Amino acid sequence: MARYEIHGGNPLNGTVTISGAKNAAVAILPAALLVSGKCRIENVPDISDVRIMMDILEGVGAKILVSSDGTVEIDCSGVQCTRPDTELVRKMRASYYLMGALLGRFGKAHVALPGGCNFASRPIDQHIKGFLALGAEVDETAEYVALTPGEEGLRGNRISMDMASVGATVNIMLAATLIPGQTIIENAAKEPHIVDLANFLNTMGARITGAGTDTVKIRGVNALRGGTYAIIPDQIEAGTYMAAVTAAGGNVLVQNVIPKHMDCITSKLQEMGARVINYDDSIRIIRTGKLRQTTVKTRPYPGFPTDMQAQVCVCMALANGVSRLTESVYETRFFGYCTELESMGANIWINGKTALVTGVEKLYGSTVCAHDLRAGAALVIAGLAAEGTTYVEHIHFIERGYENLVEKLTALGANIRRLED
Repeated sequence: MARYEIHGGNPLNGTVTISGAKNAAVAILPAALLVSGKCRIENVPDISDVRIMMDILEGVGAKILVSSDGTVEIDCSGVQCTRPDTELVRKMRASYYLMGALLGRFGKAHVALPGGCNFASRPIDQHIKGFLALGAEVDETAEYVALTPGEEGLRGNRISMDMASVGATVNIMLAATLIPGQTIIENAAKEPHIVDLANFLNTMGARITGAGTDTVKIRGVNALRGGTYAIIPDQIEAGTYMAAVTAAGGNVLVQNVIPKHMDCITSKLQEMGARVINYDDSIRIIRTGKLRQTTVKTRPYPGFPTDMQAQVCVCMALANGVSRLTESVYETRFFGYCTELESMGANIWINGKTALVTGVEKLYGSTVCAHDLRAGAALVIAGLAAEGTTYVEHIHFIERGYENLVEKLTALGANIRRLED
């Protein structure tokens, strides 16, 4: 089993280049199923979730060519299968986007329920609500979801979401792109990767407006053509490196970012004592002094992202005073990684959806276990800041979402290596 060995205590200095956004890539790749022609997708991150998604698409008949520069050429014109491989689907959460893409392309789909990180119960009831509103018949079991056209066929409709669900917003957009009429999603999610998906689809000939607001309108078109599109930089990867500098100290230029996407993260790290300088497509982060306590509550975009909760908790663990961290998206997300941080000397008290983090002078190396993607990244940050040696196990979770993590951190002066037992 692979693990990371980290000898902590080295400040991070230099330049790191951020990869394409994981959450955008795993939505845009299945969106290629809707395109009649060849898509050239640039800035695709080389991470396990992306590789699994491409395996799934090849399994249903897509032709895919991957270049070393992060460019993927994908031709789904010959796809006929609407039942993707069950075992592959169960390896990742975002495989549920195949439901909307296949429904939109073929009017039917049979997709196993997804896997991925199990830090919380994440039902797909809002996805189902959307499919039903579009005229689909839904057969949902504990193992799969089967979608077929209803008696009146598929058609556009107005859908008011009970909550701003990223996954459901994406799935409804995918399903509605090629069906007749206009679909209006109210209370839609506004995350940057929602906008990126809409921009990709529009580049291919879709008619989508309002992405990035709480009302998205999709006017169905007859077909999408091929084209070229570049995926946006990964907001959470950038935030993770910024949190690593904040925790371990140093001076790092984070390249290939959209600074506006980082505002919610930047403001909190500045409150804690980091110095942040924004440029056109990069951010410099510097931390030399002691950190200060802060208060963070996770919220849907443009609020502080739940996917940065664990990373900022490490910074809080090393700050003066008592910080308050409230999770409003996935309430069980504290459990697992907080216990691992406590084994390294952190002082964390959890009361329901809130963690009170009392700063300590130092963290100490330990053997810890990643329970999910972002929790694993937090443990790497803790290891970088800690005194002594840290071993992070179950790193397959981390490699779902971070491209060349060891190489990038090593280039910044970290003492980290990947071990194969």
